[in-house]
Amino acid sequence: MMQPMVQPGRANGMSVAAPAGRVQFDFQSSYQPSGDQPRAIEDLVRFVEEGQKNSVLLGVTGSGKTFTMANVIARTGRPAIVMAHNKTLAAQLYEEFKAFFPNNAVEYFVSYYDYYQPEAYVPRSDTFIEKTAEVNEQIDRLRHSATRALLERRDVIVVASVSSIYGIGEREYYAEMVIPVAVGDTLDRDALLRKFADLQYTRNDAVLDRGCFRAKGEVVEIFPSHLEDEAWRITLFGDDVEEITAFDPLTGQKLGKLDEITVYPNSHYVTPKPAMHSAIQRIKAELKQRQAELIEQGKLLEEQRLRERTTFDLEMLAASGFCNGIENYSRHLTGRGPGEPPATLFDYLPKDALLFVDESHVTIPQIGGMSKGDAVRKHTLVEYGFRLPSAVDNRPLRFEEWDVRRPQTIYVSATPAKYEMALAMGHVTEQVVRPTGLVDPEVIIKPVEGQVDDLFLEIQKTTEAGYRSLVTVLTKKMAEQLTSYLNEHGVRVRYLHSDIETLERAQIVRDLRLGAFDVLVGINLLREGLDIPEVALVAILDADKEGFLRSTTSLIQTVGRAARNVHGRALLYADVMTDSINNMLAECERRRVKQLAYNEEHGITPTSTVRAVSEGIVGAGKEEDVLQASRKAAREALKLGVVDLPKEIEALRKAMFKAAGDLDFEQAAALRDRLRELEELELKMGGLVTEDRPS
Repeated sequence: MMQPMVQPGRANGMSVAAPAGRVQFDFQSSYQPSGDQPRAIEDLVRFVEEGQKNSVLLGVTGSGKTFTMANVIARTGRPAIVMAHNKTLAAQLYEEFKAFFPNNAVEYFVSYYDYYQPEAYVPRSDTFIEKTAEVNEQIDRLRHSATRALLERRDVIVVASVSSIYGIGEREYYAEMVIPVAVGDTLDRDALLRKFADLQYTRNDAVLDRGCFRAKGEVVEIFPSHLEDEAWRITLFGDDVEEITAFDPLTGQKLGKLDEITVYPNSHYVTPKPAMHSAIQRIKAELKQRQAELIEQGKLLEEQRLRERTTFDLEMLAASGFCNGIENYSRHLTGRGPGEPPATLFDYLPKDALLFVDESHVTIPQIGGMSKGDAVRKHTLVEYGFRLPSAVDNRPLRFEEWDVRRPQTIYVSATPAKYEMALAMGHVTEQVVRPTGLVDPEVIIKPVEGQVDDLFLEIQKTTEAGYRSLVTVLTKKMAEQLTSYLNEHGVRVRYLHSDIETLERAQIVRDLRLGAFDVLVGINLLREGLDIPEVALVAILDADKEGFLRSTTSLIQTVGRAARNVHGRALLYADVMTDSINNMLAECERRRVKQLAYNEEHGITPTSTVRAVSEGIVGAGKEEDVLQASRKAAREALKLGVVDLPKEIEALRKAMFKAAGDLDFEQAAALRDRLRELEELELKMGGLVTEDRPS
């Protein structure tokens, strides 16, 4: 069993020592490794110290894989990046690692788009779709915080989505253009303001918002891109920096004096003036060449379109160092050649960083598929004169490019794919024994004929025992029909499908846990992310229909949904014992044998996972529900609906600044508290408004 330690707050009763020359992480936990965790931690640390490029942590559901990752980071003393396959999982990992490392730099790097529609052209209808996007200011701040931390310190853990393989501008430019200011420095006020503008900060003498600066006499104030509730005031005496003060940008209250500050760019696409001048010349040269090609092909409309659009962008770049769609010129801005990969978050990582790929069986294929759809859309834009050919190089990393750039890697999954296992070359450690003593659920095979009637009886037994049931089917129509059938027979049932917004989906799962209904029917949505202790029955209909939804990996993941309850069972309705079913049965039995033997040897009696139901949004996909939204914020979000949440946040922000402008600081502070509450909920939902988008 996982037991509290003698000295809570430190792993193994003390700070975990890192090797000489490595980072000293302040790892805090009230638990000590148990079950398979001690051996898994030792194995992974050894693999890392031996310089193994690839290794695998095969950890079953509920075995504490995140706890193991945290121990490995602390023991090896290496900066780390943890990749998840969507924002929801990334948000949960971020919260967990922040709890484990409260005094280190735990950062969050996902797509900052709440809504993203890339520019595109549909030739058959002659329709051009302008790029439209809504940027989440809080996530943008966290992205800046992540890159800043990677440049300034080594005790860094970045939790990222696949957004990390998209271009963000050159690391060298971003680091080169920082502005250090210290008390006692001699500097010219106007030159300082010009430098702030070069960093893409906006002058706003009325309202000091994040990413803005203002000046009045010898007082210059700036709200850095990585901070939330703190701005900096630089007081000059002539050309000398007399004082630097941190203050609340909303109320003006002083927070303390600073000896020095470093102002980082407000955009990852900042470019030094000499490099910008060179880029403009290269863009002009490419435009001239492309114009000649289009004219030769008789595409006069396309030539005119390209000339007008590019000329306007060039004027904006020359005047302000920025233009809409600046990322399409990233190849020229960074001085890369045709086809060369973009600069990404991976270029900001130290050479000795560790990479953890969470749920690798899903994340790895996702990384591989990102660049393909992007390329088709870009080629169409180029062909019809909306973009220069170099715009094609504004893209995510191709899989092979990411593979070359990634540091030492640990793949983490309950069902690692053949790809990861082959790369590891035997450097695999298992976490099969759970700290709770729970064993994998018993798997029972039943015939397909009469499966619905039999399922009804099994659901009745489970419900009478006080537990819940999950049922997975193959199609939306089957799910609807089964839900109707069960409902007609008096079963309290809900249907979970892809049309349901993620916030509502989370509330449905919460209602299931609370007993508002007893059975949840779904399709692929049940495979990952529904670790519910109250579930004692998982039923898979038509389990012998080979395919993605009934592969070995899918079956193991789905059966694992019953692994949180000591009475957990899995029913598979199948007439044919497919290879996937046989492989799943063999793996589950192998795990059960090991788990039962461990329990017997150590005198452990399995107990169901006990976990409080959060008042707000139920987390999806990790071992602990660490995402606790306040009751008020949850009610507010549910009342507004997920579509209106960003609008409510924007309305609150405007009201807050209006109150501050009217000098009603008490009202402004109250509005800010409510705004922060909703922003925190939005972040902890992991950007649930949309799927992950390119950066």
